[in-house]
Amino acid sequence: MHTEIQNMARLIAFYLPQYHPIPENDEWWGKGFTEWTNTAKAKPLFKGHYQPHVPADLGFYDLRVSETRIAQAEMARKYGIEAFCYYHYWFGGKQLLERPLKEVVASGEPDFPFCVCWANQTWTGVWHGAPNRILIEQTYPGDDDHIAHFNSLLPAFSDKRYVKVGGKVLFLIYRPLELPDGVINFWRELAENAGLKGIHFVGVTEDPNWIPEDYGFDGAVLVRFSARYDWVSRRKPIKWILNEFRKQIARPIIVKYADILSELGPLKNTQTRQMPYPCVIPNFDNTPRSGKDGHVFHGSSPELFRVPLRQAIDVVKDLPNDENIVFLKSWNEWAEGNHLEPDLRFGNAYLEVIRQEVIKSASSN
Repeated sequence: MHTEIQNMARLIAFYLPQYHPIPENDEWWGKGFTEWTNTAKAKPLFKGHYQPHVPADLGFYDLRVSETRIAQAEMARKYGIEAFCYYHYWFGGKQLLERPLKEVVASGEPDFPFCVCWANQTWTGVWHGAPNRILIEQTYPGDDDHIAHFNSLLPAFSDKRYVKVGGKVLFLIYRPLELPDGVINFWRELAENAGLKGIHFVGVTEDPNWIPEDYGFDGAVLVRFSARYDWVSRRKPIKWILNEFRKQIARPIIVKYADILSELGPLKNTQTRQMPYPCVIPNFDNTPRSGKDGHVFHGSSPELFRVPLRQAIDVVKDLPNDENIVFLKSWNEWAEGNHLEPDLRFGNAYLEVIRQEVIKSASSN
């Protein structure tokens, strides 16, 4: 008799690469700025506020160090996460924070699956109290730029580790409605000409009624992140009271994680023709970036996180093996208090919940 280990879902964790200095961040925010800058200086803003989040096992790492990237992958694999989805930034021919993924592709290490999410949005100072300050604008100059962009990603698309759905490379677009008409079909042509079997385009959305097929997409990731706003917007008197109270005491908008579990879970039935991929959020607190203007999912815990995670896995577990995807947001967005990597308070408890929920052991003769 032997024991076969099988994952009940393909868990893919969003991955932020902003853990190494770049000249642009040096200019905008000061020499040596990384995601750790705001993370480390965070302070509690109300009674019981969990801040700062201090990394445990992996420490305050630098993603230019290959050993760090290998350690992250080994940790993710151990707890049942299949792949990282790297945020990717392309601004009319200019890339930012591209070094970690480029080195992963060039070196062949870590031997761990990955895909890419094009975070196609203008960078502003919104999270730092300067919403009208444009740092770098997201533009779409035309076909030549799309060709250059596609070619920049072709080494990743062609990598044997790249995540596929139905034989097609999985490529996410963070702001799908901002793409000009015709871009999706143009990229499909580029993929065919490059010898790929195709691109499985997935749009990231907070709208459960968005129909990706109407815009040329193959699917959607439903990030029910708007719960932090909707929880109060549907209760207008409460919203007004909270906002007035917040103005008086200068504190962030606080939502109890336990109160929005139903908001964070997946939707089985929507008006779309295809069920969106679920996305589970373990925690959120962007006060390290935004201070009193931030939003906090207060009281998140591994056991509470288990509830929407289990629901998401249950929704996809009977789908074909390459379509039973659940996204996790996120692996390492530390300055938004949105991470699965171990910290000093919870250690690896969030990861242990994932392991318990996603991995099943089937004994056979």
